[in-house]
Amino acid sequence: MSGNFDYFVVFAEMRTGSNFLETNLNAFEGLECHGEAFNPHFIGYPNKTEILGVTQAMRDGDPGRLIEAIKTGSEGLGGFRFFHDHDGRVLDICLDDPRCAKIILTRNPLDSYVSWKIAQATGQWKLTNVKRRKDSKVSFDGDEFERHVAHLQSFQVFLLNRLQMTGQTAFYVAYEDLQNLAVINGMARFLGCGTQLDALDSSLKKQNPSPLSEKVANYDEMERALSGQDPFNMTRIPNFEPRRGPAVPGFVTGARAPLLYMPVRSGPEAEVRAWLAALDEVPEDSLPTHLNQKALRQWKRRNRRHRSFTVLRHPAARAHDAFCNKILMRGPGTYADIRKTLRNFHKLPIPGGDLDESYDRRAHRAAFVGFLDFLRANLAGQTGIRIDAHWASQVAVLQGMAQFAVPDMLIREDEMQTDLPQMAGRVGYRDAPRPERATGDTPFALSDIYDDEIESLVSDIYQRDYMTFGFEPWQ
Repeated sequence: MSGNFDYFVVFAEMRTGSNFLETNLNAFEGLECHGEAFNPHFIGYPNKTEILGVTQAMRDGDPGRLIEAIKTGSEGLGGFRFFHDHDGRVLDICLDDPRCAKIILTRNPLDSYVSWKIAQATGQWKLTNVKRRKDSKVSFDGDEFERHVAHLQSFQVFLLNRLQMTGQTAFYVAYEDLQNLAVINGMARFLGCGTQLDALDSSLKKQNPSPLSEKVANYDEMERALSGQDPFNMTRIPNFEPRRGPAVPGFVTGARAPLLYMPVRSGPEAEVRAWLAALDEVPEDSLPTHLNQKALRQWKRRNRRHRSFTVLRHPAARAHDAFCNKILMRGPGTYADIRKTLRNFHKLPIPGGDLDESYDRRAHRAAFVGFLDFLRANLAGQTGIRIDAHWASQVAVLQGMAQFAVPDMLIREDEMQTDLPQMAGRVGYRDAPRPERATGDTPFALSDIYDDEIESLVSDIYQRDYMTFGFEPWQ
């Protein structure tokens, strides 16, 4: 045996052929698979009470104890089968351990679903004698099948990402490969086994060899249901934005009010901060800011009734705010270097110096449309300029926040005059003032240039925000 691995795990699901695979693994000298070692309802197999001296109670108390027993007490290289609903504590142990060999067994999810339904109906989960085979037609349930596929896909993506992040690889095998002697022998070589099989085990028989049309009672209904499936995920919205951090130093708490504002940049930040300060009648610049995660956790513990919130802004208004206040205008807080690059390289039609009378409404519209063209490329990862928080999608910003905390409330800008005072009332501020409405951008308001073309550009660039939050055309 090679010293590459200390043990192995077969990631599979019910009705994927894992029993057959385990039988053949155990046929190799130097390999020993211990069944569903971490099934929450039994240990290894339904009729067993322990594995290598470790009982089910001992395993439940410390799953690492059973893994150590499999590593040290097996005849050769030990392993086990693991399904998505087994003890989740085992995943962190196995997936982060490069000394654990990973085998991933998959099957067409429709075949595994129908096979599972038949096994449920007949009570026959394993077949060794064809004369004892039980048969049954089953009914296809579209909602149940969607849940079945969602569980499988979620677990497979989870495994793939964890292996990618830890720089590991797995031996992938499909249900159809289980009858291929060369593949099974190749799997043994992957595990470091020096022996090879001359033939596969023949004790287990395929239980349901007939086509799906003979196994599913409502086959026509199943065909119609599956015609609405999207196996190639064609309706997805491509996302090339990098993952964002939570940006905790930008969060703002009330002076005394147990409220935490988690701002989305280029939103009505000034108006919300002013409202938050007015609750306790303090200057806006006295509000606690620049807190780190530890300080905010301590604040939450001190303020048991706290509420956290953010305010969403329509993507068109938000993009226009970012353009006017970060790119078009000059001075403190603006992005001078990005402005210069946009003018010189992306040919954004804005003046090189301060704005003058020649920069009229028509010029402003052309400049904003040019900025939207840049945003389309920028958010698609096609430029060398960072995807700044002021124009990143609000979905990406909220996903970043969620790494620290999920806001209790998502308030829309056009509803904050009622929603913010109501939220304050829930934490004891019964006569909370209404926040001011945001004033129009300068030198021109969005209403001065907005039309169907701009709405079309914005809705195309920020598809994820429109879909996730249900935004309609601006105003």
